[in-house]
Amino acid sequence: MTRNKIKDAKRLVIKVGSSLVTNNGLGLHDERILHWVEQLVSLHKKSKQIVLVSSGAVAEGVARLSLKSRPKEMHLQQAAAAVGQMGLVQAYESYFKKHSVQTAQILLSHEDLSDRTRYLNARTTLTTLLGMGVIPVVNENDTVATAELCFGDNDTLAALVANLISAEALIILTDQDGVFDVDPRLSASSRLIPTASANDESLLEFAGKGASLGRGGMLTKISAAKLAARSGTDTVIANGEIDDVLLKLASGNSIGTLLYADSEPIAARKQWLAGQLAVKGLLKVDAGAVKVLQTSGKSLLAVGIDSVEGEFYRGDMVTCVDPEGNEIARGLVNYDNTEVSILCGQSSEKITDLLGYAGDEEVIHRDNLVLS
Repeated sequence: MTRNKIKDAKRLVIKVGSSLVTNNGLGLHDERILHWVEQLVSLHKKSKQIVLVSSGAVAEGVARLSLKSRPKEMHLQQAAAAVGQMGLVQAYESYFKKHSVQTAQILLSHEDLSDRTRYLNARTTLTTLLGMGVIPVVNENDTVATAELCFGDNDTLAALVANLISAEALIILTDQDGVFDVDPRLSASSRLIPTASANDESLLEFAGKGASLGRGGMLTKISAAKLAARSGTDTVIANGEIDDVLLKLASGNSIGTLLYADSEPIAARKQWLAGQLAVKGLLKVDAGAVKVLQTSGKSLLAVGIDSVEGEFYRGDMVTCVDPEGNEIARGLVNYDNTEVSILCGQSSEKITDLLGYAGDEEVIHRDNLVLS
């Protein structure tokens, strides 16, 4: 694979990590932020549509509140985010304004993207802003997110935004040169992986832990690339400290690791399904159902379900696992957990007799199901 898709991309999502935007936890690194803004403005002048996903709110808040380290307690993290978000947005606004480029602040929570209507509203807002020549600055709405319903890191958020706007390229800037076959912090003989499929599972073996200022590590970046690939988006993971890194990538330079999408983009609705983080239950399916789901693109019927775990209701997201416990698909279920327990292993013709009413033939319809 070449870097032509990155070079020719007209719509990009660019994510900058906490370790880059902060000065070793001592507040924002204004010089670096200004340097990236200048690069973004240069790309913007070339008619590229850009969404910037920037970490740093919590880290900036930690510095402003004179905390010794990133707090573990959720309420303290949210307080730090609320304080730090003021400085982060002010910095971007003032630097972009010097170049007469309009910006917009977008704060997203998982609930915004898990609700179909709010998902579509977010998509409409972002695409409208891009069409108006505005650069949206996106961050997770840390001040209201809960531990159970947060993205966990801005890498995942950036990938979901790439899905949301059908971006051609996702650029994740970090403090590492890319993905290595061995953690470069542990081995001097590590080798940079220049190009790989975003769906290459072996990459996960190379992922290390993240830095203390942020929540993500290389694992989340690789997972984000896989998620972004669902909408046909190629991802580059590169070192944000390289001079003019964004301009060099936009010129086709082979910097960092390119994780390319090697499959056809899935439908927008299934992109939404694939991005759901709040899973309410689990359906264990037999070998026959696994084959049908993976090769025939059909719906999941009760006859192929062996057992049920968790408490869920009609319309909730559940995962489907094979007999060995590996996730093979996920989707929106047509019945609650007690009803599915009754229907396990039964043919669809018996649904009315077993439940006392004529329900859906499918436990998960194929239009509401996406392969993992």
